Amino acid sequence: MTQSLIYVTASSRDEAIKIGRQVVENRLAACANVLAGTASIYWWEGAVTEDAEVSLILKTRTDLVDRLVEKVKEIHSYDCPCVVSLPITGGNPAFLDWIDAETAETSE
Repeated sequence: MTQSLIYVTASSRDEAIKIGRQVVENRLAACANVLAGTASIYWWEGAVTEDAEVSLILKTRTDLVDRLVEKVKEIHSYDCPCVVSLPITGGNPAFLDWIDAETAETSE
């Protein structure tokens, strides 16, 4: 199997933890890392905006990416949340096997 990292930004630590917990509990991700202290500068509604956000990194199987993205969008407070997938092209084989094992097929 192949694996992916999913990068998400959230409005707060609480929101990032809520999203991370739900996708891990649903086995859409094997792990969620919450990284506080993200300064985000971006265009929104015609103006450059700067906000404090929290980054969330999720590890999953590539075949679950679409379902995971939809779940994050469902939970997220933003109208247009940052949810992007990056392929994992290498790494510790035991860790990659762990991602596969912890993202077993669900009845969802």
